[in-house]
Amino acid sequence: MADQPQKPPLQKPPGYRDPTTTPGKPPMSRPPPRKPVLPASFHHTKRRRNWCRTCCCFFFVFLLLLILVLAMAGGLFYLWFDPKLPVFHLQSFRVPKFNVTVKSDGTYLDAHTVTRIEVKNPNSKLEIFYGKTQVSVTAGGEDTLFGSQQVSGFLQGKKNTTSLKIETAVKNQLVDDGLGTKLKNGFKHKGLVVDVEARTRVGFIVQGLKVGTVEVDALCGGVSLKKLDSGDMPKCSINLFKWINLHY
Repeated sequence: MADQPQKPPLQKPPGYRDPTTTPGKPPMSRPPPRKPVLPASFHHTKRRRNWCRTCCCFFFVFLLLLILVLAMAGGLFYLWFDPKLPVFHLQSFRVPKFNVTVKSDGTYLDAHTVTRIEVKNPNSKLEIFYGKTQVSVTAGGEDTLFGSQQVSGFLQGKKNTTSLKIETAVKNQLVDDGLGTKLKNGFKHKGLVVDVEARTRVGFIVQGLKVGTVEVDALCGGVSLKKLDSGDMPKCSINLFKWINLHY
């Protein structure tokens, strides 16, 4: 069959109005979508977080640079000056007075000691300054205190050797009866073992400026009176920062 011709669309008559529209108003159109309005507090918190993050980054970079500068300065200082800690020797030890008395109420000790400690500065480019030095003397191998004395602080030049004289005394010190007998026999036969401890603070002097201080304990112990009388000068060990032990 032959295709039938299509009918043309009907034309609206003049004056036709669409019943779906309201007279006098244009056709309704859908408004464009609106962006969500965020609260003002959200923007404030975001700006504050960004500012805090910037400050933290700046502080971290500054701290890192400071550590690097200090490390480089410390390395240059060590390479140029080659700092060394002082060396301590127990130079001599004398007991001008020693007496153990047994009384009805116990055993008592009277003792007077004179100790000399030799301190050497091995540095050729650095001077050393010492704070107040507390020296205590024990003997007998059982920490029997023979007294203590404080030595004033002092300065020590390059490659200098200084001798410190310390006098200690105890009077009417109550001791165990067995310990009193042991001390008396040890002193009589020169077998009494002596221990000397010198606790101080040490720092270096660079171009007239004091560079830091560290706590140092010089331990000179385990030496008998007989060995000291022979002229032996035993070296002392050094406890640095209370956990590093250095022996010379």
